[in-house]
Amino acid sequence: MQSGGRQAEAPGRGPRVLVVGGGIAGLGAAQRLCHHPAFSHLRVLEATARAGGRIRSEHSFGGVVEVGAHWIHGPSEGNPVFRLAAKYGLLGEKALSEENQLIETGGHVGLPSVSYASSGVSVSLELVAEMARLFHGLIDQTREFLQAAETTPPSVGEYLKEKIRQHMASWTEDEETKKLKLAILKNLFNVECCVSGTHSMDLVALAPFGEYTVLPGLDCTFPEGYQGLTDCIMASLPKDVMVFDKPVKTIHWNGSFQEASAPGETFPVLVECEDGDCFPAHHVVVTVPLGFLKKHLDTFFEPPLPTEKVEAIRKIGFGTNNKIFLEFKEPFWEPDCQHIQVVWEDTSPLEDAAPALHDAWFKKLIGFWVLPPFQASHVLCGFIAGLESEFMETLSDEDVLRSLTKVLRRVTGNPWLPAPRSVLRSCWHSAPYTRGSYSYVAVGSSGDDMDRLAQPLPSDGKGAQDRPREAWGCCCSQRARTLRLRVHFLFETCYFNQNYTYLWLEMSDHSIEMANRIKTKYS
Repeated sequence: MQSGGRQAEAPGRGPRVLVVGGGIAGLGAAQRLCHHPAFSHLRVLEATARAGGRIRSEHSFGGVVEVGAHWIHGPSEGNPVFRLAAKYGLLGEKALSEENQLIETGGHVGLPSVSYASSGVSVSLELVAEMARLFHGLIDQTREFLQAAETTPPSVGEYLKEKIRQHMASWTEDEETKKLKLAILKNLFNVECCVSGTHSMDLVALAPFGEYTVLPGLDCTFPEGYQGLTDCIMASLPKDVMVFDKPVKTIHWNGSFQEASAPGETFPVLVECEDGDCFPAHHVVVTVPLGFLKKHLDTFFEPPLPTEKVEAIRKIGFGTNNKIFLEFKEPFWEPDCQHIQVVWEDTSPLEDAAPALHDAWFKKLIGFWVLPPFQASHVLCGFIAGLESEFMETLSDEDVLRSLTKVLRRVTGNPWLPAPRSVLRSCWHSAPYTRGSYSYVAVGSSGDDMDRLAQPLPSDGKGAQDRPREAWGCCCSQRARTLRLRVHFLFETCYFNQNYTYLWLEMSDHSIEMANRIKTKYS
């Protein structure tokens, strides 16, 4: 197969490197590689008209809202995204303060400012705090199963429910209070589903759950939008590196390809795009979301991926977490309110029966965060995960607005509460080049599957158990890195760490190590 249908690359020494995907992982790799003297022929192929992937800031409601990534989790010196954002001057004074960087959150979402029950009454914040202490304590206990060969029960959800049943034996309150406690816990389960990007905690494996690392620092945001980070990275790249609206159809990775502009030279990889354009290369760095890879696994690589990599892709979980923004002319919440919790009194984490999505999708909504007020509007941001989140994407804006207006009137006990003026929402599951939000270690998978997914192609024949995980990278491992490697993998799954929003920098560190290794061949 020969390349064609595009402008020829300028001839010259040095390897051709293609980065597939212009999200934060792809941009991070490109930034490192394009400033390395060994890589003068670098292109980033982005399927859409914009860079940033699941970092997506939009100008709406008279301000900036984050449709994608929202916070820097663990904003402290150990966090590369925090360091880079500070370097670019993108953070506020509070986020940069030493006091903020030293706060230990344990990785848990903070308590709400107000909690509303579905019966239209306020829930005692003391009761909410009591249940949060119980739930967060049980989450912390999951670390005891780290590296366990086998666990019973196998999932985080089953473990939590087993422990809650044990605690219930000591509850002495009346039945209504006990039911309310369970309803609060159900909300906390839903919060954890949003954190883990899963439909149910019953799908999340218990043994590897404790591998997540939590950094100090109170979560912070970008005052002018998270996309400021990608804009700064984009500004550092040569103007011809990015190729937009160029979705990739197939990566042919085990062949010998030629190009008219480089007579006598063969390339081991050919990237075929949906519009028919073909790009030959010596190395390809694949940064597409795992959800996209799951959807197109049978056609995206030719020849097909090795069995162990295919199985890893299928076993690792990838779920949906969406946001729903509601704009109000005037706030119905108190001026100091930051987080509104919604508790459905007829729900319990111990009950598996699921009502029809059409009738109850909104019960998966964990509540709303209050955004800083804009010039002429006030905005709430709700979070919802799982199948309910995916069902929400199928509804019209009018249907979503109507449903949530009913919810807010019901839980506040105010049937005359003014309806929101407008709605904006993310739809990450139906986004064709994303197909979800982020990954989790599902029951039946482990951190070893992520290691297998991170291995380059062709494989060096070493098994995942043959090398320490900390020596691995998403491009190639210290032991496996050789000049014959052709396809390298950088996803959010390739590093096993809760602070996934900064992993692209760690992953691209390995890109520059790969550059140093290959440089000797082309210098």
